Amino acid sequence: MAEAIRGAIHSIETFGSVDGPGTRYVIFLKGCYMRCRYCHNPDTWDLHSDDMRTADEILDHAERYREYWGPDGGITVSGGDPLVQIDFVIDLFEKAHKRGISTCLDTSAQPFTRKEPFFSKFNRLIKVTDTVLFDIKEIDDEKHKKLTGWTNKNILDCARYLSEQGVDLWIRHVLVPGLTDSDEELIATKQFIDTLHTVKKVEILPYHSLGAYKYEKLGIPYTLKDVNPPTEEQVAHAKALLGI
Repeated sequence: MAEAIRGAIHSIETFGSVDGPGTRYVIFLKGCYMRCRYCHNPDTWDLHSDDMRTADEILDHAERYREYWGPDGGITVSGGDPLVQIDFVIDLFEKAHKRGISTCLDTSAQPFTRKEPFFSKFNRLIKVTDTVLFDIKEIDDEKHKKLTGWTNKNILDCARYLSEQGVDLWIRHVLVPGLTDSDEELIATKQFIDTLHTVKKVEILPYHSLGAYKYEKLGIPYTLKDVNPPTEEQVAHAKALLGI
């Protein structure tokens, strides 16, 4: 018998209220390729974890809270970026669906490629994924590279592909004053979102600096020390441009 796949776990939140439909049991995985300047969880970037669990161990624990989920709740896998551990997430979601548990994937899609073996794995995963929380960090490719260290071409391709496959999407955009809040880019983001056919929700996530202390602890320079969170007026303006 093959040894069970174990996921590198960062943390668990048993009552997530903003991580997909209904009340969610949220599993935060380790591992992320991007280095977003505003990331509030740099401690999830590397794959090392002292907490390694199997899908069944996770689901057995999650089901203790099932009575609180209501008709729309279930499990959400976040990160880091869960696609870095795609084999584990496939195992987890396939077993969740066998138990009748709703699944939600929170991703920035940076590992996405149509090349094999990833693409076949991704297609297997989305067959058991009910909702995708999809991060669009920056619509302009060159600015995206400066913000995250990576191109966004494969990310936008992933969003298009998920839409074509009929997967429900919740689009998220982190609003960082001076970085991701220009009218031009927000309008372009809205135009892109309008090309997708399965978007159920669009959300603005206001930038905050609550994770800045983690950078100091990890010895990583924090480059947004002088950036303040957006005002209510700035958030409202961005929502208007995105049609929220």
